[in-house]
Amino acid sequence: MPGTPAFVSAVQAALKRFFLTRREIVGQLGPVVIEAAEALELFVLRGGKRTRPAFAWTGWLGAGGDPHGAEADAVLTACSALELVQACALVHDDIIDSSRTRRRFPTVHVDFERRHQIREWAGDSAHFGTSVAILIGDLALAWADDMVHASGLTPAAIARFAPVWAGMRTEVLGGQLLDIHGEAGADESIEAALRINRYKTAAYTVERPLHLGAAIADADQDLIESFRRYGTDIGIAFQLRDDLLGVFGDPAVTGKPSGDDLREGKRTALLAEALRRADTTDPAAGTLLRTSIGTDLSADEVQRLREVLTELGAVDEVERMIAELTARGLAAIEASTATAAAKERLRAMALAATERSA
Repeated sequence: MPGTPAFVSAVQAALKRFFLTRREIVGQLGPVVIEAAEALELFVLRGGKRTRPAFAWTGWLGAGGDPHGAEADAVLTACSALELVQACALVHDDIIDSSRTRRRFPTVHVDFERRHQIREWAGDSAHFGTSVAILIGDLALAWADDMVHASGLTPAAIARFAPVWAGMRTEVLGGQLLDIHGEAGADESIEAALRINRYKTAAYTVERPLHLGAAIADADQDLIESFRRYGTDIGIAFQLRDDLLGVFGDPAVTGKPSGDDLREGKRTALLAEALRRADTTDPAAGTLLRTSIGTDLSADEVQRLREVLTELGAVDEVERMIAELTARGLAAIEASTATAAAKERLRAMALAATERSA
């Protein structure tokens, strides 16, 4: 069952099997590529909740997939390939955000920056680390395709899977572009923030994984639409929770420095709502937020901004949005033709995604 240690172990095993199949071709390319591939493997296998494979597997089960049937292993392998898409997104996102740690370990670009320094190689260490990490992220995305096509899915299942997979990849990359543009262009609207949440996170975290699983099972269009409505709402609620954790989260739990979203100047729905309210009721607070975000804030400055966000009522409003989206997503799945077991699992997964502390 998704969300259990047994499921996480099964995804881990599928990923390990796939990495073993890459050893021969990587080995032919020599030590440099072997080292990069090993770094990617370590990054992928190091941890994670395996959220995306869990939603894809649940989509397949919810559309009538048999976990004990002959195609179950192939389906699980294809679902597990989502972790390689996730790896690509995280490695590149860490570069874009100038993040130094991920899950309490150095980010990939920082890791290779340090390797360059230790070896006393020529050139700029930071540029080297960034360059290698970009290619490692690209490798993860390429290998995600390889893993799907080597999964053992039938040609008919692959044909149904392929357009959904293509749409998802374009959406997540487009969402990242919207995010970068929003920061550079200082788009303060909540509409822009929610659009980024929709495509950068919701689509490839919940909506499209469910759609992929349903497509493999050859689900009818009504069930697919129900899954997508649930996925959009729960996925956006998931990101709104992430926005709150990016400002208020405990670093010991999240694995990232507290207040990083403020230092990076992320144009989140939380910030957009705070600015909207400040412009109406407290212009001084709006000025403080606009001149503070995207700068090297001290711990005290981060704490002051937390207080401003709370006092303006933005935190309560985002919590209200999370609750509303979650209720709407659950209603969509309850009214669907998904199996009873899948409905129960999706209810639990929705609450785990939107009420989490990391």
